[in-house]
Amino acid sequence: MDKQVHLMKLCVGAEKVEDLLAWQAQARAKGPDGLPRHITRMWPKREAEALNGGSIYWVFKGVVLARQKLMRFDEYISADGIRRCALVLDPEVHRTEAMPRRAFQGWRYLEPGDAPRDLPRARAREASLPRGMELALAEIGLR
Repeated sequence: MDKQVHLMKLCVGAEKVEDLLAWQAQARAKGPDGLPRHITRMWPKREAEALNGGSIYWVFKGVVLARQKLMRFDEYISADGIRRCALVLDPEVHRTEAMPRRAFQGWRYLEPGDAPRDLPRARAREASLPRGMELALAEIGLR
């Protein structure tokens, strides 16, 4: 059986899932194929495992709240000539149960058994709770 792993990354500049959705709706957040992408400095060493059904889990202000399936990794050469990695993402954003996470740089690998579950579809349409409330509920295991 092939191994799977997820990536976890801070969603810098976004306070809630709606901020991520708004950013990814912009043309500059999409690649030539129209899919959303996130440019990062490093190429994942565990590429095959991440592309074996893995997702990127987004951390908003200390709480994981959403994920997107990883489609592929594309080479991206920035304006300064440096090779970077474009994480090409499925456009569908899945809201997840809240899971507290401390700040970190870059990304972290997340084993499937440690990843938060997706919210049921009916709950995924709910507006985000205030950050403090989301974090408090996550810390006591209620969100």
